[in-house]
Amino acid sequence: MFKVTPNPPVPDPASPYEADSNKLNEAAERALDFHFPSSADIKATPRTPSTLFTVDPQVTSETLMVYLVETLASVDVMVHQLVDHLEGGDRNALLGISNSIMLAEITANRVLDQIDPPE
Repeated sequence: MFKVTPNPPVPDPASPYEADSNKLNEAAERALDFHFPSSADIKATPRTPSTLFTVDPQVTSETLMVYLVETLASVDVMVHQLVDHLEGGDRNALLGISNSIMLAEITANRVLDQIDPPE
């Protein structure tokens, strides 16, 4: 069988990339610097929190913790409803998520007990 192309292929003398690969590298670096700022640039930018979803600053920590516990319990119920319809790896992944939710719920309940100890 005859091979049409040489091994390795001979570069095209008119190719703009083979003549000066430094220019290509410099252009790539400029593009990366433009689209992906350095960590120093990110840290220098002041953080402005979004006010789209805000929590009333007057709300007590106890109220926030109660809301957190209820939200975690609701999410755990939703995950368990999904687990019933799955098998294999997806089911195991959801059960792992459920365990993480349960640990977060236990932690939040512990904090809530420290805020308002049970009688």
